[in-house]
Amino acid sequence: MAAGAGVGALCRRLTGSLRLSGVRPGLVTAGTPGLTPNLFHKSQAKADLLHQLKFLHTTLSRKGLEEFFDDPVNWGEKSVKSGDAWNIKQLRAKSSEDLHKLWYVLLKEKNMLLTLEVESKRQLKPMPSPERLEKVEESMKNIDLVVREREIALRLLQTGHEKPVPGEWRHDFLGRTYWYSYKEWPIPWYLNKKYKKRKFYYLPHVERFIRLRLEQSLRTRARRQSLEKTKQKLLERKFPHLAVKSQSQ
Repeated sequence: MAAGAGVGALCRRLTGSLRLSGVRPGLVTAGTPGLTPNLFHKSQAKADLLHQLKFLHTTLSRKGLEEFFDDPVNWGEKSVKSGDAWNIKQLRAKSSEDLHKLWYVLLKEKNMLLTLEVESKRQLKPMPSPERLEKVEESMKNIDLVVREREIALRLLQTGHEKPVPGEWRHDFLGRTYWYSYKEWPIPWYLNKKYKKRKFYYLPHVERFIRLRLEQSLRTRARRQSLEKTKQKLLERKFPHLAVKSQSQ
């Protein structure tokens, strides 16, 4: 019993000396049975620092709900500095892989700004720099246009057709123009009764109604533009300081 108590006291002294000296317990206890390493030693982080270094730099992987919120540095700010939207000229100089990565970066930014917009409405507070959402949407729209341009160019090079499915512009019996996509039929068109029933032309007396329909669409567009101008004038009259600021810019 006395020998066992002496061995236990000796082990405790060795453990205490290891803690004070700052030596890694795993290196000493590997050859000393009966000693357990101290996992919560303060100097272990310094010793493991060299083993945690990486030669490849990667972005921070959070994988949490904090991705849907703005940077805590911007919380409570009335305005947040942001860059301009990506224009088509800048995006055309990038590769398809870079456009794919940029699309998902903008998608995360859009989700964050939409969350911020909903939270601002819930708290009845103005959203800081709401123009950021418009810039992100404009950038995503430009990326979509650039990708579509490349798809059309590749399709023209391979098949000679601009549309994904070959076809042509046709008229219906009311004089409306639409894109007709070619389809595969099991029998020739001149033997197909269903195809013969379709009319791809309009009679001369329909031209008057085509002109009236075009006139109606132009009047609707002019009325919408007039309402927008009237609304803008009312806002400038209600907030004159904002009107002067917009004119100076």
